[in-house]
Amino acid sequence: MKYFFLSDGWSVGRVWEFGGLWNESTWRRKPEIEQINLCIVEQGEKLWLYRVEDTVLMVEVKPTPEAVTKSPQTIGQVVLKRLITAEQAIERLATAQTLIGT
Repeated sequence: MKYFFLSDGWSVGRVWEFGGLWNESTWRRKPEIEQINLCIVEQGEKLWLYRVEDTVLMVEVKPTPEAVTKSPQTIGQVVLKRLITAEQAIERLATAQTLIGT
């Protein structure tokens, strides 16, 4: 498994695997992306931990329409997120200023 942190008000867009953009027709399913009930708070911002299957190389993230409406200063462009290993996720959780689990 691979992991990434995603801020409140952001969502996952396109997904890439080794062959390029994830193709649901080829895979016959959506990629496995799951929000874990753990988040860290950095500079007043909640960052939720997500788990993705090993096949995923990169995910596109973008602000939700609600986040853009709420805060027009929100970055309107998408960002490609690099994924981290379980060890890197644990290290980040362990060194976080605030850790919230639900």
